[in-house]
Amino acid sequence: MLAALPLPHPFDSRAGLALLRRATPADTDALIALLADDPISAARGDVASDDDIPAYEAALTEILADPSNDLLVVDLGDAVVGTLQLTSIPGMARRGSRRLLVEAVRVRSDLRSAGIGSAMMHWVADSAAPALGSAMVQLTSDAARTDAHRFYERLGYTGSHIGFKYKI
Repeated sequence: MLAALPLPHPFDSRAGLALLRRATPADTDALIALLADDPISAARGDVASDDDIPAYEAALTEILADPSNDLLVVDLGDAVVGTLQLTSIPGMARRGSRRLLVEAVRVRSDLRSAGIGSAMMHWVADSAAPALGSAMVQLTSDAARTDAHRFYERLGYTGSHIGFKYKI
């Protein structure tokens, strides 16, 4: 858990007043649903099967116990409608700069374009990164996510690298 993060963080969206906060184990079902609501995640196996709940619970427990990681959710009062994972990475490059890695950004499909994703990402750059002493925010996005690429570019992110993965 990244203790220095300025949370909780309320913000206005076109869907109403929202609250960005740390995830808790009680959010597990909502997090699973957000992953399954995404076609690319679903194609990778995130299909909200009851058989997978222990794996998700273990992952959430591990993330929240790691002081370099945090998992945040957007609470719209009666439902969790968004999430992202943050990892603070110390580095040698760029004169010893720290990076803030953003992963698994999701907003419930019926609420995309309601300003929730933009508010999350602005908070990351304007509040979280400075609070953690990060010199940059970085993220990767699946090559098939062309809408997400336009979204990140609109927020000022630059497609600067090519990522590679090796599946085990």
